[in-house]
Amino acid sequence: MERNEITPSFPWPVAFHNFGRLFSTLFVAWFFAGAVFAGDGSTYVGSINCSDSSCHGGGGTTRSEFTRWSKFDFHHERPFATLTTARAARMAENLKISDPTADARCTSCHAPLQTVPTALLGHDNKTSEGVSCENCHAPASNWIRSHTRLDWTTADRVQAGMRDLKNLYVRANTCVACHQNVDPDTRRAGHPELIFELDGQLANQPRHWDKAADKPGPQIWLVGQATALREISWQLLTATNLSQELRDQDLRDCEGLLRVLQPICKLDSHLPPFDAGFLDANHWSGVQHWSDDLAKAAANLAWPDSLSRQCLNALAAAGAPFADKTISAPVQARYAQRLVLGLDRLVTGLAPLYADAKLNQSVNHLFGDVQSLPDFAAGTFAADLNQFQRDLEKSGN
Repeated sequence: MERNEITPSFPWPVAFHNFGRLFSTLFVAWFFAGAVFAGDGSTYVGSINCSDSSCHGGGGTTRSEFTRWSKFDFHHERPFATLTTARAARMAENLKISDPTADARCTSCHAPLQTVPTALLGHDNKTSEGVSCENCHAPASNWIRSHTRLDWTTADRVQAGMRDLKNLYVRANTCVACHQNVDPDTRRAGHPELIFELDGQLANQPRHWDKAADKPGPQIWLVGQATALREISWQLLTATNLSQELRDQDLRDCEGLLRVLQPICKLDSHLPPFDAGFLDANHWSGVQHWSDDLAKAAANLAWPDSLSRQCLNALAAAGAPFADKTISAPVQARYAQRLVLGLDRLVTGLAPLYADAKLNQSVNHLFGDVQSLPDFAAGTFAADLNQFQRDLEKSGN
């Protein structure tokens, strides 16, 4: 796997969703119309109502959000278009779906407005738009006219029904389900595996928000990985139709993420302590609650560069499992994959290290080691991880 300038080329999906823990299209539809079902009367007004040149459809850097989304963002139209491909047709055949562009098992993520009752959609909505403005920011009828008021605070906007995407925990929950979870039947039908990594996915997205308002990339990474672990452990805890193959895959991913997050939790007293029992089998309820607590706590941390460097040092020194013969090769491979994702985002988040050619070369070698998980060689990876650690020490930053 070759690392590119922005983010590793794992198969990022083209979908969206919310507070994970979703294994039914009913819940998917509920969230996308969440404000409506909460009883506040919100409805979807349509993205065209965000596109005026005096609002988000203008020029410059502060009023071009709609333009950038509609022209460059893969969330616009591409998710729906994916449902018209030959691959989607083969998957639909396996699932006995006659039309993937109209079935909620597909459209809940690829065209989420289709899951919203017609009475709650304004006449300007287009379900073929894929993931539209209000799917992320929440149905806008109650706040669209007021959210630009200079005297309105973030709390005012949230009170009116706008989703607080500045909050990393909320942001991670807004993205994770469609970027992480696929129900077991759809996975067996041939859906590609999804790997959720919030910081890399945001970096790879055409930015339509103020970069200055962003939290540090390593903090975004940690919140995203904790949220991803919550989703995997939730599926292990609740899914009744997981095949043994899929369960084994989720078990490997869960253990890999646990091993990545274990040393991080020792670095700040505000983070919930890690329980070594989590690495034993069938502790998914504890893992699910702990990882959710970790995501919340990490989102609220003050995050200096020194903490990013501590995280990087901790992961660089976390190579013991690759010499442990009691850990299976598939678990080692999945752990290595998640570990490399973390090292990449931590290096990228520290400008002096990102400019270090030698250190970046070491990261690229590690990406190469996890290019093919079935061919993963623990010894080679351990040696390359040691080299990365030496290069990191020499960086002196």
